[in-house]
Amino acid sequence: MKLSTKGRYAVMALADLAARQTQKPVPLAAIAASQNISQEYLEQLFARLRRAGLVESVRGPGGGYRLSRRPEDIFIIDIIRAADEPLKVTRCADGDGVQGCQNGEACITHELWSSLSRQICNFLSHITLDDVIHRRNLALAAEVRRAGSAGSREASEYCAQRCPHQGEAESV
Repeated sequence: MKLSTKGRYAVMALADLAARQTQKPVPLAAIAASQNISQEYLEQLFARLRRAGLVESVRGPGGGYRLSRRPEDIFIIDIIRAADEPLKVTRCADGDGVQGCQNGEACITHELWSSLSRQICNFLSHITLDDVIHRRNLALAAEVRRAGSAGSREASEYCAQRCPHQGEAESV
């Protein structure tokens, strides 16, 4: 699976912010020190997270960032999407298609990796930041939400866009 530090660090930083359980803004320096991530890198990530509506910034003395929604309302796929992180397992240039796969044709293992990519996307669209910070059984939490269709609508659209055969993932 191709998930660079951008997506992982964004999830780590928001989990750190959520775990602090405070309405007071948290300085990026505190998150950087806690997670051992460069503050400059976090500044770039938090600009994206703010534009996506996941965090709010507070300027001035005592300023920093806080979550714009409750942790139970923020899905992991939304964080990864906000970080503008591609979520794919195939080597195809277009994510789930065949462009660049093998001479414009699907390679012999294409459906295997494509299905795995859809499963990962679907799983992350049913896991909340709250699940992560409370160290819940993530597979169970995802299954319960999937059964109740309580995933992120925005995340489902993202998965459908990134993984055009999203409906097939349910039967795999």
